[in-house]
Amino acid sequence: MDYVVEHQSKPESVEDFSLLHQFDDVIFYEHFTSFKDLEKTIYNVLFENSLVVLMQSPEYHSFSKKDKLLSLYYTFFENLSLNREYVEVSLKGFENQLKALSVFSKLKRSFSAYIEELDLETFNLNIDSIETLQKKTIKESAWVQFLFTMKFWLDDTSEAFEKTDIFIEKSLNTSFELLETKTLHNIIDLAKFLYKEKVK
Repeated sequence: MDYVVEHQSKPESVEDFSLLHQFDDVIFYEHFTSFKDLEKTIYNVLFENSLVVLMQSPEYHSFSKKDKLLSLYYTFFENLSLNREYVEVSLKGFENQLKALSVFSKLKRSFSAYIEELDLETFNLNIDSIETLQKKTIKESAWVQFLFTMKFWLDDTSEAFEKTDIFIEKSLNTSFELLETKTLHNIIDLAKFLYKEKVK
């Protein structure tokens, strides 16, 4: 990460990088298959470190699901902010294509596992395939929202990224309100009806 910040670019090859820092490249390959693999791990470590910090807080365990997710967002984006220059160089040229970035594959797995563990409310419809679809949709929607927040943070020039904090609060509040709203229940009810008709 220091190299990327100092040179404003990623290393050309593992061999050159190991030579520069005087270690055998075999050591690198014992842990990572490539720099791309290392980069994936860096973003995942930033996320996992955020979770560790939260789990160490006694208050966190008594939070509501919404407040747990809010805390995760605030902590993760604080970690990103501490490594802002690295992230900017790492994502340079991909700011508008975050969803397609394979560099987030490990991060996505960890984030999705967290959302699954959070067990956000779904409507009880007694149809397994729709229940499964609901959970998958919630995970994917949460991931897209997470990436959208990252894009907002990358563009945020406000002091101490206060606009990102406001965005996080407003967007998550809206998401949770939508999960609880009658409108969503009506949409699910329609899906249930259509599903039954199709099965018949």
